Amino acid sequence: MYNILIVDDEKMIREIIKKYAVFEGHTVTEAADGMSAIEICKKEKFDIIIMDVMMPELDGFSVCKEIKKFCQTPVIMLSARGEEYDRIHGFEIGVDDYVVKPFSPKELMMRISAIIKRSQPQAVEIVTKNEVKIQGIVVDFDGRMVTIDGKVVDMTPKEYELFFYMVKNRGIALTREMLISNVWGYDYYGDDRTLDTHIKLLRKTLGKYADLIVTLRGVGYRFEEK
Repeated sequence: MYNILIVDDEKMIREIIKKYAVFEGHTVTEAADGMSAIEICKKEKFDIIIMDVMMPELDGFSVCKEIKKFCQTPVIMLSARGEEYDRIHGFEIGVDDYVVKPFSPKELMMRISAIIKRSQPQAVEIVTKNEVKIQGIVVDFDGRMVTIDGKVVDMTPKEYELFFYMVKNRGIALTREMLISNVWGYDYYGDDRTLDTHIKLLRKTLGKYADLIVTLRGVGYRFEEK
């Protein structure tokens, strides 16, 4: 079972999540504000953090950025706002999932399980260096590194996974279902907006090579080798 940290200034929200988490056998720690959450994370290791965006003094995004400086614990962000800007900002700083209030506690438990399973390291057998060069982009799959015009670029973990999958399947029409199931997993309970947001982030990262990711209206996307 998992060790979960719930960070929300609303006691009722914390109690609802805790009730479902404890029922499934998880251990729960609560924090009513961002500063407390940071101090708790410095002293204790968690499998996942559930955190509200809108909190007094220190918002969830700022707390997440601070925590990511000393640990890579997965974070699910809760918010009453569902604007794309918030999602993009969250994913840019390393948030693993974004849940809009009101939400289903049962679905939240499923998301927790899915994210933790994906974040666990997998055994990998390295045979040879696996590298692909496309125009000014060099993708080093084994080194988990992307270089654009000679400069190493920084991506979030999910950006890497999505970009690597598209590059490995370059020239192939990838449906939304294929991308979500292969990058987020068959047990993903999110929506298409999460995929679209990450595609926008990738295009921003690729800069002048953004048009290599082609939108297939009504289908999905394709990474082209022009």
